[in-house]
Amino acid sequence: MRHGGEILVAALKAQGVDRVFSVPGESFLAALDGLHGSGIRNVVCRHEGGAAMMAEADGKLTGRPGVVMVTRGPGACNASSGLHVARQDSTPLVCFVGQIARAHRDREAFQEVDYRAMFGPLVKWAAEVDQTERLPEYVMRAFHIATSGRPGPVVLALPEDMLSAQADTPDLAATAPVSGGVTDAMLSAIEARLDAARRPLVVLGGSDWSQEAAEGIRAFAEGRGLPVAVSFRRQGHIDNRSPCYAGDLGVGMNPALGATLAASDCLLVLGARLGDIASGGYRHIDPAAPPPIVHIHPDPDEIGKVFRADLGIVARAAEVAVALGRRAAPPAAAPVARADYEAWQDPRPTSGRVRMEDVVTWLSANLPEDAIVTNGAGNYAAWLHRYFRFKRYGTQLAPTSGSMGYGFPAAIAASLRHPGCAVVCLAGDGCFQMTLNEMSTAVQHGAAPVVIVCNNGRYGTIRVHQERAYPGRVSGTDLANPDFAALARAYGGHGEIVEDNADLAAAFDRARRSGTVAVIELRLDPDVLSPTLSLTGMQTAR
Repeated sequence: MRHGGEILVAALKAQGVDRVFSVPGESFLAALDGLHGSGIRNVVCRHEGGAAMMAEADGKLTGRPGVVMVTRGPGACNASSGLHVARQDSTPLVCFVGQIARAHRDREAFQEVDYRAMFGPLVKWAAEVDQTERLPEYVMRAFHIATSGRPGPVVLALPEDMLSAQADTPDLAATAPVSGGVTDAMLSAIEARLDAARRPLVVLGGSDWSQEAAEGIRAFAEGRGLPVAVSFRRQGHIDNRSPCYAGDLGVGMNPALGATLAASDCLLVLGARLGDIASGGYRHIDPAAPPPIVHIHPDPDEIGKVFRADLGIVARAAEVAVALGRRAAPPAAAPVARADYEAWQDPRPTSGRVRMEDVVTWLSANLPEDAIVTNGAGNYAAWLHRYFRFKRYGTQLAPTSGSMGYGFPAAIAASLRHPGCAVVCLAGDGCFQMTLNEMSTAVQHGAAPVVIVCNNGRYGTIRVHQERAYPGRVSGTDLANPDFAALARAYGGHGEIVEDNADLAAAFDRARRSGTVAVIELRLDPDVLSPTLSLTGMQTAR
């Protein structure tokens, strides 16, 4: 006989789980007891939103479901931000939520929530485990659903009396992975569509990818001289130094790349969903009159969901990319779109003693190829998207959902998963303050990312929209900020302030050598809003 917490942890071990991220609560004490001495590392966080984002980032890094444990009611509500990231980013994640005792249901008991109703539209599957002996079955199913088809998050609610009850039930091994396989007929059909096109474009995306896939599609594209673009925040899907890489179909995309997309007469889409961001708000591709599309996706429901596909193939995009790489020809001439990308990479000068274009180009040139770079949301990320060249798969952790606060928890998860790797988080002053309390988590568990805080004293993205829609009427976008470097030191980390570009390299070296979480605060010119916009320029243009 074992109590439910012990049965749950045994089920997690059967799934290969080696760590969970949590904020403890009395609703799942038995699960915490099960973790004791289990060999599964429990990374205790300071807020459920940060914990869920760490678990999501861990899922991105490993390709296996990240695991987060949170308490009922407010804890579950806090975690929902990370679950939304996992859903929109197609990241496998399993969230265990403590629940009230079964006998108290439907009385609006303390912190009672119907999690099926709450999370149903947000996750792939939400369920509640009523019988202790069925825990292995539910856990096995949760992990299978999280990884099958289009990966995503799953929620299992665990009533506290069910967890503390005892049962005699066998453990269940993980479900065998399902793969449709890649056939020669599939590959020949893809090549035939490309051969018939005059202006083809390859688009990479999705979460199910690998370094082998990145190398395979690079070899295939270079052998045919095909331009390759990536969807929003999937720049690590191919070495950006490839002569075929044309840029990212993201927020603020290169207008020349948008024109290439609009003029394409054949899109080979590998893993991407082709949403509003990649299509430029459906301007570059019209759902009513799309170009011929070859769409490869593991979930049949995603093929033809928005854009009609001329050829739909249900398969893992990574497997298709690897197989195409084996059919690669010798390198051909670089496509014209590469020249457009190179021109877009030429830094456009902004004002101030610390200039973001210089910071990002320095990072791109000096970080190791396997360095992991994370970010959340804000205009500061536009410099990263435009000027940083990602060299390997798994080196970019960023939310396609556009969630603020994501970059720092993701950097902690990356540093814990790859302790010898350089991990750098780029964060805005507003973005960082949403999750900076996790500095305590980083210090406690030995994570040592370097956080570069871009401090311009405002929510910059919203200020841009505000200046366009309601010029001269500033409301709710200015920030009163702390001394971020001093705050890092107060948590037991390393902190520095950089007010001139010339000081960045030395400050970064000291931060890396500190061996702990480090914050470098960049004091930016508040007039600069984005790589192409300034406050003065917007006001003058009116």
